[in-house]
Amino acid sequence: MYICKSIKKMKIEIISGSPRIGSVTKRVALHLKKAISETTPHEVDVIDMHDWNLPPIQAVWSSPDKAPPEFQSLAKRIFDADAYVLVTPEYNGSYSPALKNLLDHFPKRMHKPFGIVTASPGGMGGMRASQQLLLLVPALFGIASPNMLITPGVDKKFNEDGELLDEKFHNTVHNFISEFLWLAEKLVEIPVEN
Repeated sequence: MYICKSIKKMKIEIISGSPRIGSVTKRVALHLKKAISETTPHEVDVIDMHDWNLPPIQAVWSSPDKAPPEFQSLAKRIFDADAYVLVTPEYNGSYSPALKNLLDHFPKRMHKPFGIVTASPGGMGGMRASQQLLLLVPALFGIASPNMLITPGVDKKFNEDGELLDEKFHNTVHNFISEFLWLAEKLVEIPVEN
């Protein structure tokens, strides 16, 4: 159970950064969506990079209506989000180029909370990618939760539907979600009612 202290319902976008068919990274994204959705009032969705064939960055989309028509719904989700969770495999010691290309299409995410999640079938779980994301998030003017979710042997920890197969990993996931939500709930401004 994740303790939610926020009185504001946040919009959280989990970005599954692998464009590959059958991505094992997406398994973690699906699990996080379900866990947060079922235990908090927050609205949670997954942006799957497999579903979005973005061109290489040519211009920053300063608002949803400045994006090409086929990407305006994606742009609206990015602009409307209160918080983000970046989920990426490790490619040559860094995060997914598709994830970076997505984020480069948008202006800085000023003061927005970010959760960092890496996943790999290997034993290091994308640890080097997590360190690169710790450099990227401040460059976006976002604030990263220091408690990251590093997921080695991801194909043995989650099935294709995002269900946890390794119960010993439950506490690790729980701690990540709790710390990310704590940060997000502190940073997200609650609108003042008249």
